Amino acid sequence: MLNEPMSKHTSFQIGGPADAMVLPQTTEEIIKSLKFCEEKRIPVTVMGNGSNLLVKDRGIEGLVIKISSPMKEVVIEDENVYAKAGISLSCLANQLQEKSLAGFEFASGIPGTLGGALTMNAGAYGGEMKGIFVECKTIDRNGRIRIRTRTDMEMGYRSSIIQKTGEIIVEATLKLQHGDAEDIKSITSDYWKRRLTKQPYNLPSGGSVFKRPEGFFAGKLIEDCGLKGYSVGGAMVSDLHAGFIVNTGGATATDVLSLMETIKESVNEKFKVELESELRIIGR
Repeated sequence: MLNEPMSKHTSFQIGGPADAMVLPQTTEEIIKSLKFCEEKRIPVTVMGNGSNLLVKDRGIEGLVIKISSPMKEVVIEDENVYAKAGISLSCLANQLQEKSLAGFEFASGIPGTLGGALTMNAGAYGGEMKGIFVECKTIDRNGRIRIRTRTDMEMGYRSSIIQKTGEIIVEATLKLQHGDAEDIKSITSDYWKRRLTKQPYNLPSGGSVFKRPEGFFAGKLIEDCGLKGYSVGGAMVSDLHAGFIVNTGGATATDVLSLMETIKESVNEKFKVELESELRIIGR
């Protein structure tokens, strides 16, 4: 795909065009794309389903490799789960629930892919990906394959070594536990209800905008600055949860970035707390 609007590929529904985009179905196709771009000196950007991504208004130079639904195979053997990186967390959660495997409930409502979740060590409701992670297969930007284990993934709060190296996760092994199907269903349902009542699913967003500062909650700090409902252009601080910025219609990346700066300045001025973006911000 050429001149592909990134607004079609992000949950924010924001972003200018990528020069080109591919949706690989295999590891081999990823390696082929990387080698081609290396030979031609074409910049490469890798993404999942765009749920925690803000693309700037002028779009993305070079090739975007989108690891998504074409790479979603799953094999479950006892308590071990072998999955491709493009599967959505909700789809994987459904398959695990059918097998009465517990430990993944926290991730069922996170709007992302397995590869993206491992890259940022996604978490919710007291659970994190590192708690169930065993190993993953990655490809570096030169097309070389390696195996990353729990010990060398350096998984911390919303971070992993993948963010530093730029490797591409293509598949992963997770370790879960056998559980009671009804208990798993009940816990998952409870988490979903909490999300629906506390998070703005009615409007496009990029999820939580800021990381949780030590000793505080970003949303509470923003709310206490009186910024709920505050807007810049089409970007608005959610009036349901101040930790989210929503696209009320026609928002640009410039709107979102301007609003983020206003939030950071207000919180720092009132509470002397520096907020750090949880969004991945890319583009030219």
